[in-house]
Amino acid sequence: MTAKLTAKLTPNQQKILDLLQQIATPISAQSIYLELRQRQQSLGIATVYRALDSLKLRGMIRSQVLIHGECLYSPLRTDQHHLNCLQCGQSTPIQLCPIADPHPLQVQGFQVFYHTLEFFGLCQACQASNP
Repeated sequence: MTAKLTAKLTPNQQKILDLLQQIATPISAQSIYLELRQRQQSLGIATVYRALDSLKLRGMIRSQVLIHGECLYSPLRTDQHHLNCLQCGQSTPIQLCPIADPHPLQVQGFQVFYHTLEFFGLCQACQASNP
């Protein structure tokens, strides 16, 4: 690992990482900003984004881009996979992972922190409403 990845977290990065570890579901940067304000730990929105980018580059958190472009953040626990409905926007986690072993990528010199797998289509409810 490089020094950048192992360097100590800043207080702002630690606040955000602590918050993400307390929240059970992925959360947007805007929601992180608002939650920190409610907890009297306010940071500027630009600071939140910088801290999230840094934590992501260190492999400590993950981001999931939704179909409308919003990014959700969560602590790095396990790899995630989702079925995303293009009509209603529902994102459903799935357990199936066809890439269970990223080892071949690491052999090529690429350090894998996590991976995501996204499928896009229509959920059952949206299929039923669009005959």
